[in-house]
Formats: sequence, structure tokens, C-alpha cells
Amino acid sequence: MEFNKIYKGLISGEEKLALVGLGYVGMPIAVEFSKHIKVIGFDINEKRVNEYKSGIDSTNEVGEAIKDTKVEFTADPTRLKEAKFIIVAVPTPVNEDNTPDLRPVEGASRTVGQNLSVGTIVVFESTVYPGVTEDICVPIIEKESGLKCGVDWKIGYSPERINPGDRVHTLTNIRKVVSGMDEESCNEIKKVYDIVIKAGTFPVSNIKTAEAVKVVENSQRDINIAFMNEIAIICDKLKIDTDEVLAGMNTKWNALGFKPGLVGGHCIGVDPYYLTNISEKLGYHSQIILNGRKVNDSMGAFVADAAIKEMIEAGMAPKKATVVILGLTFKENCPDTRNSKVVDIVNRLKEYDIEPIVTDSWADAEIAKKEYNIELTPWSEVPKADCVIVAVGHKEYRNMSMMEVKDLFKSELKDNEKIFIDVKSLYRIDELNASGMKFWRL
Repeated sequence: MEFNKIYKGLISGEEKLALVGLGYVGMPIAVEFSKHIKVIGFDINEKRVNEYKSGIDSTNEVGEAIKDTKVEFTADPTRLKEAKFIIVAVPTPVNEDNTPDLRPVEGASRTVGQNLSVGTIVVFESTVYPGVTEDICVPIIEKESGLKCGVDWKIGYSPERINPGDRVHTLTNIRKVVSGMDEESCNEIKKVYDIVIKAGTFPVSNIKTAEAVKVVENSQRDINIAFMNEIAIICDKLKIDTDEVLAGMNTKWNALGFKPGLVGGHCIGVDPYYLTNISEKLGYHSQIILNGRKVNDSMGAFVADAAIKEMIEAGMAPKKATVVILGLTFKENCPDTRNSKVVDIVNRLKEYDIEPIVTDSWADAEIAKKEYNIELTPWSEVPKADCVIVAVGHKEYRNMSMMEVKDLFKSELKDNEKIFIDVKSLYRIDELNASGMKFWRL
């Protein structure tokens, strides 16, 4: 089987590339490749497919480019038979007990297997623990297709590194780690990705190594943020400003520049559990990674508790207070609400019988209701507050003047009765001090 001719076939237009999974990762990949080669974009979500066909990008990852893309969007899995290079980019969440939920990847493997053509290379981008691609996905594809891996088709892995909402570190500007089951497949996978990756590709020796790269890089970031969150807790007890401490620390050349915050999303808040899960199966119990996760998962409640404390100190009855939360998405300037830790703030406040008003023009109200049972309030309908929690650093919040911030509160409140919680330290300390408000920063 001549797998080393796939790249030439794609460039000449004789062959097609297919994407399985058209979310925040898969759709931008499909759109970028379609600028150079023929692309089929498949997703089981017909609503999503129809939106893309209509020129609507609900992920906001490619924006207006969706209207002019040449991607052949479809919800028909049999179209995958037309492709000789298939990329799988489906989500890999965790279960309630934080164990890996491999059902999306297993389902995608079945779909690929049922529609696999001889001579195809299949590349997984979904974040998994080392071993999943070869030990779980390959057997499923072989069973469904009746085709032998390494003979009739080949497998590879290239971890996704797309950063939702980031307009600087985009798909083409991030170096791409690539791997294959053998030298031939790795070389061909590298050539295909080099079509769109301007930053270049980085081949590694085997698939397990490539799988490890992704979970390790995100676990490293998670641990560093966990350390900063611990520092924030300590600074709070010392009654000193965390941001000022970190600004001083960052004057040294070898400071890493991390900041405290809510760690959610589909990667950093999830991937470490994939790494610790496989390590425990191999007999090693994480000493650092899981403790970092414990700290980061506790920060929503910590913020809510701080808000309660500030309200009580101001002589306010928290149960009777109007608490407004600005932002629900897991990060700024992005509509992605997956694994949002703002939800932890909401749930903690509810433990105190407080029903906060949550607003976020970036987030999808339907998804917020379905996934978290949170009713998003339009900005124009947000009531005046006793306590305002800015939970996400959206540009519209970041750009508010102190006068606009103070206008969010009830007019009858004195300045020192206005409780302002700045989770992301968006506002300057001198401005906050001058405002007269009772404020708290993480």
C-alpha cells in the first residue's frame, strides 16, 4: 500500500482530507486546510453542521471566514469513505469522578471504522492518556472496518494545541507535534500538516510520546497556576495584595509570569486527570498533580466565600443582597463555557441561599441553561447590585471605567457599602482605592 502518496494526492486535488468533530478544534483545522486542499467536515451534530453551512460560526474561532470556506460540511458519515487522510478531533471530557470519559473518542473510532477506505491514514488529535490511540482506538477501527492497521490503513497522533479565543497563538502559528505508527506514516503526516502549520512540525518517535506531550504540557500549566492560587490564599490571609507581590516577583528574569485564577475549560482543568489516571493504573499515585487539581478546583468556592465575608464586614445581610456576576465562560473573549469554574462560584453562593444574577454576552444562554441550569440575564436587564463579582476578563468588562463600574451598584449605597470582587485583577489598585468601594482581588 502506497501511503507515501497521500500528500501528493491531496495537493493535486485527487484526494480529500476529512475532519471528524467540528467544534472549537476541528472546525478551524478544517477551514484552514480547505484553503489549500479538498476537505470534508463531518460532525454528528446536524444543528452545528447546518449553522456552518449557513455561514454561522458559533465558536467564534474563524468568524466571517466561515462564509467563504470551501469545506464540505456534512452530518453523513459515509462521506468519510471519500477521504484518504482523516483527522479525529472530538472532545475528551472526564466523568463525575474525574476518570477519563472516552465515549466520544470510542464513538468516533466506530464511525471511522465503518467508513474507512483502504490506504487511509487516520490521525487522532483528541487529548488522551498515552496508549489510548493504539490500545483502544485501533482495535475498534479494525473491528468495524475489517481492515488491518499497518497493512490496509495506518494510524498517527498529533495533539491539538488550539487556544480558544486566542487571536495571536492560532493554529498556523503554533508548532505541531506529530507522530505515526512507523517512519512512513510519520513522514506523511508531517508533510500533510506542514501544508498549514507555518510554525513547522515537531516529529516524535512514537504515538505514546505524542500523547504524553499534550497531557504533560497542560498538567505543567495547571500546577503552576495552582501554586499561584495558593499564594493568593496566603496573601489574602496576610492582608496584602497578590497582584502587587507577583508584579514584584516578575521583575526577576527567571519568573514564570503565571497568575492566580479559575482554571476551567476543556484542557487544563481536564487533562491532568488523564495523566494521573494512567499513572495510577501503572501503580504510581500522583503526589503533585492531583494536589494541584484540588487547589484549582477549590477556587470558585474561595472567591464566593470572600464575597460573603466582604458583605458581612460591610454590615450587609448576604441573603438579602443582590449579587451580580459578570462572565460565565471559562476564559475571556470566548464563547466556550465547557467546565466553567464560574459555576462553582454560583453553586457556593446558592449554599448561602443567594441566587446570583449572571450575565455574559459571549456565552450561549441555551447551553448555560442546559449544562448548568443557569439563566443568563441580558446586560440591559441586569439589576443594580449590592455586590458585583467580575469573574471573567472579557474586553467589555476590562474596558469599563471606574465610574461605569460604580454605576453597576444601587444608588442608595454609600461607596464603602459597594462590594466589588475583581477575580482577574482587571482594575488598577490605585483606582480601586480611590473609588472608595469595598473591594477584594484574587
